[in-house]
Amino acid sequence: MTAQISFRNLTLGYERHPAVHHLSGEVQEGALLAICGANGAGKSTLLKGISGALPPLGGAIERHGVAPRDIAYLPQGAEIDRSFPITVYDMVAMGLWRRAGLFGGIGRADRGRIADAIAAVGLEGFEARPIGTLSGGQMQRTLFARLLLQDARVILLDEPFTALDAKTVADLVDLVRRWHGEKRTVVAVLHDFDLVRATFPETLLLARTAVAWGPTADALGPDNLLKARRMGEAWKDDAAACSDAA
Repeated sequence: MTAQISFRNLTLGYERHPAVHHLSGEVQEGALLAICGANGAGKSTLLKGISGALPPLGGAIERHGVAPRDIAYLPQGAEIDRSFPITVYDMVAMGLWRRAGLFGGIGRADRGRIADAIAAVGLEGFEARPIGTLSGGQMQRTLFARLLLQDARVILLDEPFTALDAKTVADLVDLVRRWHGEKRTVVAVLHDFDLVRATFPETLLLARTAVAWGPTADALGPDNLLKARRMGEAWKDDAAACSDAA
């Protein structure tokens, strides 16, 4: 196995306040890795660090031969402005921008690829629909179609299945498995432990630092989950203040 992304005593955060600290480890090329943990555990922060959107406060992230154009990043749905006046077709076509350029033309071959991506996520007939009129599941299918066109070596997914119906989740999980079969590296932030256990062979359990990292059955074992919960309670903003009284 070849390391594709390495963390070397990595600390990430905002305005000098760490959200992930002292993380070391390696994501192997072709890995299918879930990142799990409580709200505030640093999961989304870590994805932003991997993508290059957030520079380290300390330590380092090493991307072995992976250029920024080789990384596709799907943020949480709340970070996407659905009021922007753009159609499904144009949103999917944005997946070609890194290759064609912002003002590059879309030729016949590209139009075929766009059509194939839309068909692959089950949105044929929706090409002219404004994204603001889509359901949550339809919007997520649109974003996955855009990922298909990006053709990236590393795919980062931040809570990609939240609040989706079971059919949409099953269809999008099939795409994740397809990427894994193509030897792409997929790293996903997830809360559904049953889905993680069924689909992701490797898990990083995070509580601002690594609680466990390895085979999913081990990482999500009861002892590790209890440890992560206790660590989370220790740094929650709303946790009760410690008392000096005996």
